[in-house]
Amino acid sequence: MLSEEDLQAVLEELRRLRTRVPQLTGALAAGVDGLVVAHDTPGVDPDGLSALTAAALGVAVRVSDATGHGGFRELLVRGEGGYVATYAAGRTAVLTLLAEGRVNVGRLHLEGRRAGARIGELLDAAEATARARRPSRRALGAVSPAPPTRPRTTRTPSADVRTATDG
Repeated sequence: MLSEEDLQAVLEELRRLRTRVPQLTGALAAGVDGLVVAHDTPGVDPDGLSALTAAALGVAVRVSDATGHGGFRELLVRGEGGYVATYAAGRTAVLTLLAEGRVNVGRLHLEGRRAGARIGELLDAAEATARARRPSRRALGAVSPAPPTRPRTTRTPSADVRTATDG
């Protein structure tokens, strides 16, 4: 879970990005699982866009793997009315940008990559902090670290003990 401070930092990055690229009509940070992290998407359902982004990401990752081109970095879709660009944002998130058709695509990529890297750093750091604060839990079905202790009884020295195999 993101702290309010981390969420505000991501939102601020989305707003700065929209200022740097005036042809952007929306910006969304989402987990690769399709859940919205933060958004500035007037007129567009952020939950629906996030879910569609996750689906497109799944296909893009498979295409990249199948062609031997390595891990996912970005995806660009050009429609009649503009662009949808998705960029990797850290280990577990993506940044999706909506832009008018007249956007400078080079500028869109430059700013999108930078913002994706910054948002990824914020989200990865927040995840690491949250992981460090969580108490460690045993995995389901894991064995207890040590059984309860019982008082020890005095044993006979091994030289005096005979087993059925001792002759």
